[in-house]
Parts: sequence; C-alpha cells; structure tokens
Amino acid sequence: MAGSLTRSGSDEELVETHEINVTPFIDVMLVMLIVFMIAAPLATVDVPVDLPGSTAEPQSRPADPVYLTVKEDLSLALGDAAVARDALGSEVARATKGDKEARIFLRADRTVDYGALMEVMNLLRAAGYLKVALVGLEQTAGGTPAEGRAP
Repeated sequence: MAGSLTRSGSDEELVETHEINVTPFIDVMLVMLIVFMIAAPLATVDVPVDLPGSTAEPQSRPADPVYLTVKEDLSLALGDAAVARDALGSEVARATKGDKEARIFLRADRTVDYGALMEVMNLLRAAGYLKVALVGLEQTAGGTPAEGRAP
C-alpha cells in the first residue's frame, strides 16, 4: 500500500492508492508451468511391449489417442486395461465414444506373428473401425531403434 501527503487548501490529508502485488501470483504460475512440463510426458500408456522398428516418417497423433496392444502372449490391452477378444468391439466403442472414424493405434510385440496381428485387425474391422495405424519404434539411419520414441 502506498500513501502520499498532498495539500488541498489549508488541510493536509492522506491520499492512499491501492495496488495488487502480482509477484507471488507470477511465481506460483511459473512453478505450475514447470510441474506440468515435467508431468505431461509421463501421461502415456505404460503397457510393456517390445515394438519392432520402422524407418517411416512419424505422423502426428491426436491429443487423446486410443492404443490397442497385442502383447507377447497374444492377450489384448486397450490403453492400460486388459480386454477380452469377444468384448473388443464394445470396449473400443466405449473408448472412442462411438466414433467409428476414430483412428486406432495398434501396437504389437515383436514376437507376435502376422496371423495373430491380422486377427486383431479383422476384429477391429468387424466392429466398424477401419482407420488403424500401426505403431513401431523409430529407427535411425543406421538401422538402430531410437530409444523411448514411439510415434
């Protein structure tokens, strides 16, 4: 709070001006920005899967992608949750809120054979989901996978 003395006629009076101190507010906002910058990369799917590599250009992905994972033992996971094959259509519909145009990001372990992967793609097609993106690790020019990077 700041104050000053001014002379108005013969009387002296105190004139007060009120100002809000925004410095603590700015400090809190900067701390929150740092916390969100650190926490945002941690909000990804955490199903352990050994992905094969790809040299294709990485494509942009939506803000809230739907990941379907075929694990090494051929079990399925939608996001982080395990899902049965017979309930796949209804669970994908729930995850996409019924949007049949939503892109499904399909991940499969390196040891999953082509036939098992095609079965899962056929289940998605039978449920009405035709936009399927295959996910793999990015590979460098020398053919080695870039660590921790998945499109």
